[in-house]
Amino acid sequence: MRILVLLSLLAFASACDRAPADPRGVDRDETLLTVTATGRADNRPDEARLQLGVQSQAASAEETSRLNREKMQRVTAALTGLGVKPDDLQTRNLSLQRIDYGKERGQFRADNVIEVKLRDMAKVGDAVTAVTTAGANLLSGPELRVSDREGSSRSAYAAAYRAARLRAEAYAGAADLKIGRVLGIYDGGEYGVPTGYPPPPPVAPPSMRTMNAEQSVAPFNPGINTTEVRVRVDFALERK
Repeated sequence: MRILVLLSLLAFASACDRAPADPRGVDRDETLLTVTATGRADNRPDEARLQLGVQSQAASAEETSRLNREKMQRVTAALTGLGVKPDDLQTRNLSLQRIDYGKERGQFRADNVIEVKLRDMAKVGDAVTAVTTAGANLLSGPELRVSDREGSSRSAYAAAYRAARLRAEAYAGAADLKIGRVLGIYDGGEYGVPTGYPPPPPVAPPSMRTMNAEQSVAPFNPGINTTEVRVRVDFALERK
């Protein structure tokens, strides 16, 4: 009985002498180092999004709607002729309103705006020319994207971790320590280009309403989209 009591007291004393675990995950003989780093990936966009549409004006709501519907049918037909599928067309705005000011008071104005997803970058310029010729007088974009955002960013994630590891090794070497283990890796998300914000809504400047096919498009260059990611890594450093 006395032996059991003595063993219990020794175990209790040992537990009292043991330092509590560090909530950061490091042991008593380790040093915590937190490093943040960035990685970058450059990718050529393979998807362009245009917002385009038609605006019509007439003396009655019925006539305005008819004119707008006919114009939009021609615009849609022009896009279909370029190989754009119905699933790549999405209505973004429909409006019909009475004008209650100025010389046009009492007339009606209608807008019909769609977003077009173009998967063939070589046809972006042709699409702008085709829809303008067909009657589109509202245009915004293109917004250039990489369709596989996650896949295009994988190299950036790897580069970010490698940069964090190299920085940690430099700190450790300067302090005459070495990296013992990785305690945690925290994704800081993407930033940079593309921003992820949608393009501004289409507008119809006076020059656009009288634009002909030869004037409608400048040389198109998709360029490169740059994505940067942040990462935070917690390292446990130990003596060499």
